[in-house]
Amino acid sequence: MRAHLLNSLTTVRNIGILAHVDAGKTTVTERMLYLTGATYKRGEVHDGTTVTDFDSQERDRGITIFAAAVSCDWDGHRINLIDTPGHVDFSDEVERSLRVLDGAIAVFDGVAGVEPQSESVWRRADRHGVPRVAFVNKLDRAGADLDAAVESIRRRLHPAPLVVQLPIGREEGFTGVVDLLTMRALVWNDGVCRTGPVPDDLHQEALRRRRMLEETVAELHPAALEEFCAAPADAGPAISEGTLAGALRDLTGSGAGLVVLCGAAYRDRGIEPLLDAVVRYLPSPLDVPPVRGQDGGERAADPDAPLAALVFKVSSTATGRLTYVRLYSGTVRKGDTVLDAGTGRTERISRILRVQADRHAETEQAVAGAIVALVGPKAARAGTTLCAPGSPLLLEPPGATEPVVSVAVEARRSTDADRLAAALARLAEEDPSLAVRTDAETGQTVLSGMGELHLEVAAEKLRRDHRLEVSVGRPQVSYRETVGRGVSGLLYRHVKQDGGAGQFAHVVIDVEPLAEGFVFASAVTGGRVPREYVRAVEAGCRDALADGPLGGHPVTGLRVTLSDGATHVKDSSEMAFRTAGRLALREALRSCAMVLLEPVVEVTVTVPDDMAGGVLGDLPARRGRISGSTARGGTVVITAVVPLSEMFGYATRLRGRTQGRGTFTTRPAGYAPA
Repeated sequence: MRAHLLNSLTTVRNIGILAHVDAGKTTVTERMLYLTGATYKRGEVHDGTTVTDFDSQERDRGITIFAAAVSCDWDGHRINLIDTPGHVDFSDEVERSLRVLDGAIAVFDGVAGVEPQSESVWRRADRHGVPRVAFVNKLDRAGADLDAAVESIRRRLHPAPLVVQLPIGREEGFTGVVDLLTMRALVWNDGVCRTGPVPDDLHQEALRRRRMLEETVAELHPAALEEFCAAPADAGPAISEGTLAGALRDLTGSGAGLVVLCGAAYRDRGIEPLLDAVVRYLPSPLDVPPVRGQDGGERAADPDAPLAALVFKVSSTATGRLTYVRLYSGTVRKGDTVLDAGTGRTERISRILRVQADRHAETEQAVAGAIVALVGPKAARAGTTLCAPGSPLLLEPPGATEPVVSVAVEARRSTDADRLAAALARLAEEDPSLAVRTDAETGQTVLSGMGELHLEVAAEKLRRDHRLEVSVGRPQVSYRETVGRGVSGLLYRHVKQDGGAGQFAHVVIDVEPLAEGFVFASAVTGGRVPREYVRAVEAGCRDALADGPLGGHPVTGLRVTLSDGATHVKDSSEMAFRTAGRLALREALRSCAMVLLEPVVEVTVTVPDDMAGGVLGDLPARRGRISGSTARGGTVVITAVVPLSEMFGYATRLRGRTQGRGTFTTRPAGYAPA
């Protein structure tokens, strides 16, 4: 039984679809589901009939907002697939998905190549070590160029592209590809793929590209190099198909190379080879390293090992509260009791669901390598580790980005105030990149998120899903404060006597600017401040970072050094030194030259070339700094760094200036002095 379960894991692929918005991720997903028989008709984004974009807002807006999990079968393999958002405002949804994936398909636009958000999600996948294959989509569009797209991948993402296909035809005439491994042509007609010999007019070009592929692979893979060097010159392919395929799989797994395929998903061209590449090159759960806990413990993908599962998504549906998990080891069964490793709380699993976007099928158990939804856990959040009660393991949760835009939200009817508070709490539970707080000065409820669209979607969920009439204020950006010029030798004595044990702490701190973040160091010698009190001073300093002297904004970009101090035999305590650390840093910041920081974004605007002048004049008027301008097939692509606060309402302004023909995308570029 154990051997059967382990063998079945070799046929599982947990993958994601990653791309810039409008590169065709959801269309690729829909065609994969249709070709594998998971759906009986092709879903279309423009018709609102897609499986993975099932939320009403996704269908209204024509974009993916929420990561959706689906499954399909191909060539004896089970493919668990997560379609992720492409818009920058929902990048944390991508981050949470990447944390539980073993591999990914990176989709690129055949005309635009690497776009800003595709670069952003690529870096996130790099951080998680997720192997990828690339699919250059939309080769049937005017201006599409596989070689140019591959060159942009090489230049901007820096992997070694391993192009395994040669397109047959260009733009409207794109009808198929030559598979450079088998040296056979794949041609699509009315959605049907037919295999045949390489067209005579492409034969020499196909041989040349096969040779280029072999040379690149031989440089990166020892076995391929050995075979390549042993082959006689001018005797056709120098590396056998089996060796080449094995080398491509190894290079994909290590990240040393990127297999590149191409097609036109909307016209059903190129999907079958893409599915073959997923099965052939991307890893199974057994191929990835054992998952490591924060305490150093490990769990391999073994159904008989103790349970270890990571929650990556929580949602409320008509079925109930669904907790989406990736099982890294062990088996979970209906009725099991599991441990929340972070809180020590136990939860009971009442149901286990196989997920197909918004449809669910109940199952009795799930084993290592599976992605399923659990019904029963009431307190689990994204990032929670569920494990066997007798064998705890705490996995590292996905990283979260701090919100940069806020709006005030209030119920139009005073009787709905409690319902609004509950609804906002549920939204923040489902989407950890949303934050809810009460403004201390105005008493207003403030909702913070990753961008204007992110907050629009959240407000619409309040109206549609929770049936609340709400008023939403103007967006406000989240500022930061930093140290422009520091101070040294600031002395602070905390002395308090109010009967009984007193409080005494004496600290001397230096504050200096830092590029980013916060660093605390101790230069105290001779044991004048015990180690446990040094830690208390650091904790106090971190407390003081919550509100700066300029406007009560969080403080970042500073180094604090504890240079001296003194204690009292009876009255010193960790609490006293924590208080001293907090008050000392607050006083020091008031003496420093502080600088207000505001969030900035990199904006990429694509406009017809005869309309570029107005955009080039408008961006500097928004305090933008133009960083580049490139002509591309009748359009101009303009990049600039602009304060986020100046981008509110830009979509409407751009449509007006370009008669609806201009588009733009943004991505966070950090903070800059306001």
